[in-house]
Order: sequence, then structure tokens, then C-alpha cells
Amino acid sequence: MATTVARHRTAMTRTALSRPLATAFADNLLATSKSVFDYGCGRGDDLRHLQSLGFDAQGWDPVHRPRAERRPADIVNLGYVVNVIEDPQERAATLRAAWELARELLIVSARLVWDARQLNGRPYGDGILTRTGTFQKLFEQNELATWIEHILGVHPLAAAPGIFYVFRDPADAQQFLANRVYTYRPRITVNAHEVYEARQDVLAPLINFLNAHARTPHPDELDAEALDAIKQVFGSVGRAHRLIRQVTDDEYWEKVAIHRQAELLIYIALSRFGRRPRFNELGPTLARDIRTHFRTYQDACLKADRLLVACGDPAMILVSARSSPVGKQTPSSLYVHRSALPELPPVLQVYEGCARVLSGTVEHANLIKLSVVEPQVSYLTYPRFDREAHPTLASAVTVNLRKLTVEWRDYSRSENPPILHRKEEFLSRDHPRRELYSKLTRSEIRAGLYNHPEQIGTLRGWEQTLASAGVYIQGHRIRPIT
Repeated sequence: MATTVARHRTAMTRTALSRPLATAFADNLLATSKSVFDYGCGRGDDLRHLQSLGFDAQGWDPVHRPRAERRPADIVNLGYVVNVIEDPQERAATLRAAWELARELLIVSARLVWDARQLNGRPYGDGILTRTGTFQKLFEQNELATWIEHILGVHPLAAAPGIFYVFRDPADAQQFLANRVYTYRPRITVNAHEVYEARQDVLAPLINFLNAHARTPHPDELDAEALDAIKQVFGSVGRAHRLIRQVTDDEYWEKVAIHRQAELLIYIALSRFGRRPRFNELGPTLARDIRTHFRTYQDACLKADRLLVACGDPAMILVSARSSPVGKQTPSSLYVHRSALPELPPVLQVYEGCARVLSGTVEHANLIKLSVVEPQVSYLTYPRFDREAHPTLASAVTVNLRKLTVEWRDYSRSENPPILHRKEEFLSRDHPRRELYSKLTRSEIRAGLYNHPEQIGTLRGWEQTLASAGVYIQGHRIRPIT
């Protein structure tokens, strides 16, 4: 007797945007000027959310909207559809059909192997037939990327675990990659100047561009309204630029240029995953940045490749980690808060970037663990890092660069999860809360709470240590138990 798969039962009811669309929104890929089509929209919850935000959003579903027209759109979402199709050929045909409708971007998402922990069922084909009669094909992260590329002939970019972007225009794909490089700028100091202080609002768009690109903008790179305002007040962009340089230090702009060069090298190094684009395939702004900061694109690629080779050398990773100006050192790893990633040495930024090429951005992860003993990067989520003096670990996504695997571990239900101490060590030196955390650490050292570090790495051990010392933590202060 043939088994009937109940696909109609897989549609979920959502009270907010689905994770793939929320990820694209966070990545600034969704704009109300773009049309959106949800291929396999289920009950249409995403459509209603998008339409309420002002989007031109339409959708089709074989069960819930079978009569809707499947129409082309700038952005097509294929959200958790391919994983519920039990026939591999139909699965591939569905991916192709969605891609044919996408004028600019296709978002593809599927459930990953770690979701099997939440499923009860039996093997069926290349997946699982659940107790409710639904089918689930669970992918490895790299398996999903390879399958998409094999079917479409286009290299997909990992947006997040289980979510990939497929861009129609290679220049858009490269701009997305370039935008993902973490940026850092030193604090700017402005000397007193009457005209500058009176026209800061007009100069702000130009200063923002100079900070981001370390060069004068081309006329088409500034908003038309901002450009008109600058010309009306100063006569030209050149005159406005000269005023900015007059009231700021040359040393500051030299540092900005150095940081921009490093960002471009990191991007170019990571562009080797897939096919590195030719110079004429880059967007105009990105191409101008490279032309400004490097003698030639070829020269920039050679320097970037040296970075990529260095991040594959364990000795270089170790030396870079030990000399890092930010992060907490342990014998086997360097831990750094996400906000301090731009201040890592470029080799370590490429190292972390290689992991993110595989995993995409791990939502809510705020601590990154860079191993110095094996090619491995972990993204750690401490939901209460800012609120609690000693937050507990909720989950970890570990990317092994040798095995090309992405694994997830859940600590949220653990009765004795790992716990953090010395939070200031993970942050940059100018972080506004660093001194608050440092003050607590000094108090805890004086109270003898760190005398046995092997006992305090987990919640229970820490609680026992506090009880033995007769103290408790309130906010970020030690209080005696009365």
C-alpha cells in the first residue's frame, strides 16, 4: 500500500515575519520599492505582514492558494518548502520554478539536521516521515548550499543557518559580501569652527560617506537631496570636503583609509569562496573603492590571497590571536564580543569570515570563540549578556572549517550551563560598559571568588562558590548575605 504524505499539514501559523524574510529584512535586502513573491506561502501570514509594512507582496501555495497566479517579482521567497517535498525530482523542479520568477534575489530556506531532535518518525526516502504524516528532508548546511548550486548553476550565499541567498546579478552578490565585512572607525575629533557647527546637518551625509569609503564621493553616490543641499550651501562637494578636512586631523583620515583598505582585503579574500568576480562585475562604488585604495585590482587580489593563506596557517592564527588588541585569551581559543570583531587583526577577521561563509550570520550570537588549536569557530549566544553580571550560555553554533560542518548545541534546558566571568575582557577598550564590568571583577577577586577557577565555569559551581563566600550578586555589585 502506497504511503500518502500529508503536505497540507506542514503550513505554520505565524504571528511575525518568518525567519528567512526577517533575515533578509535585517540584511537590508527587503525594501518597499521591491516586489515580493512568496512561493509556497502556506496560509499567507508572511504576505499579510509584508503588506501591512507597505510591500507589494503576492504568493502562491498548492494547498491554500492554488488559484493564485505565479508571477515574477524582484524577490522570491522559497521558505521551508523544499524540505517538505518527498520526491527529489519534484524538489529540484520547485527550486527551478521559484528561481525563474526571481528578477533579483531568491531566498531559499530548509530545515537542518539538528532539527531532527524535535521530530518523531521513521525513515522515508531521503528524509523522515513524521507521526503526523508529513515529510521532512533535513539538510546539512553545506549540503543545502551544494544542492542549490547544482540545481541552479549559481553559487548561493549563506545568510544564516538553513537560509541562502541566490542573486541574479553577480554585482549584487558581491556588494552583499562586501557589506558583511565588519567595519571599525576611530572616534572623530572636530575642532571648533563656526561654519561647520552651523551646517553639520548638511555636511553629515558627506562625512558619513568619507568615513565609510575614505575617498571623495562620485556625484551619483550621494542622495540627490543631500547633494543639492551641499552645493547650495558650499558651492561644491569639493569645498565642503575641504572644510571637513580643515576641522579634523589628517591622522584621523589616515587611520580611516587604513581600516578601509583592510576591509576591502578581507572582502576580496572571502570572495574566493565561489568564483572571484572580475573587476567589471563589481558594483561601481565597490570598484571605485578598490581603484582608490590599491594600485590595481590584481594587486589587491594578491594581497588578499596572502591573507587567506595566512588564516589557514595554525601558527599565523596563534600569533594573531596572542597579539590581538581585543578578546579574552585562553590556552586553546580567543573569545571576543561581536561588537569588537572589527578590531581583530585582519587575519582573524578572515578566519571568522570563512566560518560565516559556511554558516551565515548566527542570529543572537554575541560571543565568538576562535580556536587556535583547530580550524574551528563557534558562535555563542548569551541572551542576558548586557543585563546579568554572569550570563549563562543558551546555545552554540560551531563551524569546523576542515570538515565543512555546522553544528548546533542547545544549553537552554541545561540545569548546569556554562557561565561567564570577567565580561570586560571580551569587549573593546572603549566600550561604554567596560569599566562597570571591570569594577565587578576587581571586587570578585578581592572576595576570593576566583581562587578556584576550575569550580566556577558552570552555574552550579558558581552558585556554590558564592554561597561559601557568604555573598550574592545584585546587578553588577557584590552584596553580603545577611
